[in-house]
Amino acid sequence: MIGEGTAVLIDTHAHVNDAQFDADRDAVLARAREAGVARMIIVGYNRATIPSALALADRHEDLFAAIGWHPHDAAACTEEDLAWVQRLAREHGKVVAIGEIGLDYYRDGAPRDTQQAVFRRQLTLARHLGLPVIIHCRDAYADVLEVLREEGADEIGGVMHCFTADWETAKAFLDLGFYLGIGGVVTFKSGEAVREVAQKAPLDRLLLETDCPYLAPVPHRGKRNEPAYLRHTAEVVASVRSISVEELAAATTENAARLFHLP
Repeated sequence: MIGEGTAVLIDTHAHVNDAQFDADRDAVLARAREAGVARMIIVGYNRATIPSALALADRHEDLFAAIGWHPHDAAACTEEDLAWVQRLAREHGKVVAIGEIGLDYYRDGAPRDTQQAVFRRQLTLARHLGLPVIIHCRDAYADVLEVLREEGADEIGGVMHCFTADWETAKAFLDLGFYLGIGGVVTFKSGEAVREVAQKAPLDRLLLETDCPYLAPVPHRGKRNEPAYLRHTAEVVASVRSISVEELAAATTENAARLFHLP
């Protein structure tokens, strides 16, 4: 139950299916609802996490799923894996996006040409399914932008998950019609660039996310993140935009419902 008078939020990127929540998952979900997080998108990104994301979405009316193949695991991705993702996305009524997909040049968990090939295949898959995409990008913004342009991703739509680049880069993705996912980094002392993006971006193109259990916002930085902490991110974004948390929550909730076709 959502707390009385609490602004309603949507966590558009959560890994509540992660093993870090095995001991207290129900309590974590209860705290999220009490904090006003009315809906959550649970992300599965490989053979291990996709089934658990779907199982959680099945079990809870307010949870939805995004499924895809993470760039870290691109080298292990097979044609059978992509066919499996496509079948699940088509058959499972609570899959609302393909993701998280993209490029990661920070860890380089797979060769870059392999990452790009798997990324392109999944953009095609999303187009065939009529689903938006959730993009993972780390140290690869130029190449992600190039791939999205070449693959006509403006016709697909999606969100740049955990966006941490500067305003000039943000404008390029906004020009493609993409949304920007703002997470806990916006609360960090080092998050000046993200705060500038959160301030300057059109309000109708912002989404809020936790990426839990990672990137907990201040004052929980360094601890396990959870959806209830989305309120701290919302408060900072509202502050830099000089609007109320209620106004921000209404706008970002509407944005998420529009992009992901949430009920």
